Amino acid sequence: MKTSILVFGSHEFLATLPDQIHDASTFNLKVSIDFNQAVLHIQIVQPDVIFVQASCQDSIRVCRWLKEQNQLSWIHCILLEDRPQQLIDKSLSSWEWEFEMMANALNQGADAYIWLLTEETNNRLTTATKILILSQLTVGVRKVKKYRELMNTNDILSAIALADSLTDLNNRRALEWDLPRQINKARSQDTPLSLIILDVDFFKKVNDQHGHLVGDRLLQLLCSRLRHNLRSQDTAFRYGGEEFVVLLPHTNGDEALTVAERLNRIVREQTFAINSQLHLQITISLGVAILQPDDDEKGINLLHRADQCLLAAKASGRNRVITWGQYSQASSLETVSGISRGMGV
Repeated sequence: MKTSILVFGSHEFLATLPDQIHDASTFNLKVSIDFNQAVLHIQIVQPDVIFVQASCQDSIRVCRWLKEQNQLSWIHCILLEDRPQQLIDKSLSSWEWEFEMMANALNQGADAYIWLLTEETNNRLTTATKILILSQLTVGVRKVKKYRELMNTNDILSAIALADSLTDLNNRRALEWDLPRQINKARSQDTPLSLIILDVDFFKKVNDQHGHLVGDRLLQLLCSRLRHNLRSQDTAFRYGGEEFVVLLPHTNGDEALTVAERLNRIVREQTFAINSQLHLQITISLGVAILQPDDDEKGINLLHRADQCLLAAKASGRNRVITWGQYSQASSLETVSGISRGMGV
């Protein structure tokens, strides 16, 4: 992967930099002298290293802006002092003055500050100056590499923390993170959001009769079947034990009912092959609810309604889907049983 460099300065300034920086096979190079254009490039491309020409009007502004962006602060910013020394006010003398200039540049947001010392006869950068510039470029590349490795590690750790190790579905912690986000998105876009809670019927009997290893394998096969029968926009979570939640963005109540009934059917109609000798037939019960205007932001109310529907499906015979509309209209368990779909076990 090529290193990305932004030079905030003139093309004449770029021409004075070491030849290695111009190597197109190693670096993706962009030059800009306009502050707004540079900021847009930084936000989109996120370059690894930025060289800033000190004599440009907005040079310090670029350094300061970059360090104010927490999500971009890893970008290595090198301020290159190209102004003639006699034009800079020297309130101190010798090395004290140079240290004060460097301290000021670092405080303004630069990660490095380099004087562009030139050979007076041909106005070219001295060999020592070129070596220093290339060394700081190496520092920036190394810094970015470590940052990206760290981010990759964090992504992996986050994925592990949010994944259920048995079923490879997202876990309950992931649901607690994603549900509020989906609720906020649905409300900001004025789109429906539905939720299904489903539970394996009589799962305890499977563990009691065949052992927990068979029970674990059954859950793995079940989740694989569910995952392959959901739409691309839907997300399944293992809520706990043999209970699962499915988030359905952009889905109204009727559409959610269709999805739930399909899941109920694909589980019921085909056995699960634990091994060549053991095939198990199971059913699931499902509760369906849709986001309401007065629901809380975390989704507790939405989950509760779906859970109440699941309990009603269990109580009325299992192997069926109950929606909140059915549940709320039912005045008794018998009424719920009469309007629920599917066959009891």
